[in-house]
Amino acid sequence: MRAWSAPEVPELSARGPEVQLYDHQRDAVVPTEGQGRRSLYVCGITPYDATHIGHANTYVAFDLLHRAWLNAGYEVDYTQNVTDVDDPLLERADKVGIEWEALAERETELFRQDMEALRVVPPQHYIGAVESIPLVTSLIGELEEAGAIYKVDEDVYASVAVDEAFGEESRMSRSEMLELFGERGGDPERAGKKDPLDPLLWRGERPGEPSWPSPYGPGRPGWHIECTAIALEHLGAGFTVQAGGSDLIFPHHEMSGSHSRTAGKEFAEIYTHGGMVAYDGHKMSKSRGNLVFVSALRNSEIDPMAIRLVLLGHHYRDDWEWTDAKLFDAVDQVAEWRKAVALGRGAPAAPVVETVLGALADDLDAPRAVQAVDAWVAATLGEGGLAETSDSLAGETVAKLVDSALGIKL
Repeated sequence: MRAWSAPEVPELSARGPEVQLYDHQRDAVVPTEGQGRRSLYVCGITPYDATHIGHANTYVAFDLLHRAWLNAGYEVDYTQNVTDVDDPLLERADKVGIEWEALAERETELFRQDMEALRVVPPQHYIGAVESIPLVTSLIGELEEAGAIYKVDEDVYASVAVDEAFGEESRMSRSEMLELFGERGGDPERAGKKDPLDPLLWRGERPGEPSWPSPYGPGRPGWHIECTAIALEHLGAGFTVQAGGSDLIFPHHEMSGSHSRTAGKEFAEIYTHGGMVAYDGHKMSKSRGNLVFVSALRNSEIDPMAIRLVLLGHHYRDDWEWTDAKLFDAVDQVAEWRKAVALGRGAPAAPVVETVLGALADDLDAPRAVQAVDAWVAATLGEGGLAETSDSLAGETVAKLVDSALGIKL
């Protein structure tokens, strides 16, 4: 599957520090270690509707990680999936009277446009669920060899009891897992399962639904095994970071890691998650209808850099609420930044470069980085215009910094 076009990321003369990142399973900020390369898997969209701000919050957050690694001098292997066949997609297609393939392609293309507008660096591997079916069935075969699968009617399930480490990533009690499993696409009450928490690997063919041949009968992949198979194929066992929204901690990331361990392979070294974005007092969700779409803002001639700056105003792990006031403030803030860098000469750039790169290497502390740029802008413009400074290249330096590290084109 085709990803989106890559923005140009300026190369800075200064090297960023080693990146530290919060790991959920260790409940600590840890080094993102490696031998010259870093690898990242970010769970992608199910393309049944347009990209909303909650989605954008996740992809911009981990774009900061991608950029921080690049600025620290590392090559980055990045993979993202597209769940281009799943129940929500099929249900939406049926409701609006469109072929599911056409709906998936339409919304995936809109997502590409939104990511380009927000200057998110694309993955090298952008992989759909449909094209990964051979990978999925192969991995199910490995779980079968481990004695970890069974059938309920025409569906294939994984047995979580086979994985002694199950639950270590999410750090949740069994009662918490059972509650969330039912809320987030699981089927804990299905008769015939060995354990209510056992996840679906292969959904047997249903009338009127798409299906593909497999050693387990015609059907389609389960959600968790899809991401596991794609990540292992394109990044390999023991890749650096598994990332996504905090609503993926359980069951999705827990199950993905469990499938990999059961097959005898290390999954991610670090599991990290972005916070949830609310609107009108509640988390943005399709069911509630309180969504703010990136494409709608763009079509209203809102500068995408202002949208991105709103997102950068919150630490990636925090839950927060979107407001129109924040957006309008960001429009003015971007204008001030552009005014300052356009002057050319400005307050010394070296301190802001050091602070921004250091903040982003410290668990992606974008708010501190933004505050440093704001302070440079204030010092450069001053109350009476351009401050008396000696840095004739400050504007150019800060513009490159903001583009390279924060992804904001001035």
